[in-house]
Amino acid sequence: MNIKIINTPFTRETARSLKCGETIQLTGTIYTARDAAHKRIAELIKKGEPLPFDIENAIVYYVGPTPSKTGQIIGSAGPTTSSRMDVFTPDMIALGLTGMIGKGARCPEVVTAMCKHGAVYFGAIGGAGALLARCVESSETIAFEDLGPEAIRKLKVKNMPLTVIIDSNGNDLYRLGREEYLGSVDHLRGNIFHSIFHVSNHESDYIAHKSSKVTSD
Repeated sequence: MNIKIINTPFTRETARSLKCGETIQLTGTIYTARDAAHKRIAELIKKGEPLPFDIENAIVYYVGPTPSKTGQIIGSAGPTTSSRMDVFTPDMIALGLTGMIGKGARCPEVVTAMCKHGAVYFGAIGGAGALLARCVESSETIAFEDLGPEAIRKLKVKNMPLTVIIDSNGNDLYRLGREEYLGSVDHLRGNIFHSIFHVSNHESDYIAHKSSKVTSD
């Protein structure tokens, strides 16, 4: 497997170079934000006020880590469902956001914004929060501390394993994978039908042959 090494800042040029289905290892600075934090970011954008971090060439990870135990940098840090952030995402992409990490499908408006501005949606391994937490070298709460686990954190990660789910051309691994699966199912059905039809023809020939023998006898 060819794994691409990607470092932050994550420029639009780098985003446009990645293709749906590719595997990467991400190193650098990313920011955590779930739906509550996104709602507040949207309010800041609407008011024209400064955002908690420089959104230009940034990557946001849709995660709300569990509390860290003694000796841990961060608790379990698995991705949350990305569709919760869909309503806020196009405006953030337009302002310079180039990468998002989560799980699950995205709405057409998000994909359109990705194609227009040059952004990528990465998939992290769902259910492997403890494993992903091992990639985090440092964690600092930088905004909305009152949100607890949903506060915005600045993370430094190393060799974080991700898959390009939707690229900047709108190619969607979920859709392509489903189409490939359905294509293979249709192919299998065709083979089964052909086999049954082939056997049925042989049976018909055999029955016709036996009937002709009985008639002639």
